[in-house]
Amino acid sequence: MREREAHIRPRFASGDGVRAAMENNRFETPVTVKSATDGTNQLLRTAREASDYLLNSWPGKRSPKHREALQACHDALAGDKPAMNARRAFIAAAREVNVFVSDKASA
Repeated sequence: MREREAHIRPRFASGDGVRAAMENNRFETPVTVKSATDGTNQLLRTAREASDYLLNSWPGKRSPKHREALQACHDALAGDKPAMNARRAFIAAAREVNVFVSDKASA
């Protein structure tokens, strides 16, 4: 049994792997959305921030686009897919409920 266990390696074997996965969830360009509570603009820079917004601040129905965005964020956080996919899916969902403001660097 020990021989078998010796061949099992954790997904991230070193601190560098964890750091790379965390950086992988950063958006190249932030996304600006309206805050559901006070109407101010909120800048989302990572898949983690987008996921938090989807789970805790989402003003609309939890539609298929919302679910796709949440899954894409989860995939980016897990290191399975690029953050670009999460960003695209999040923007599509945000447009659907009219909270999308900008996907440009200076919004």
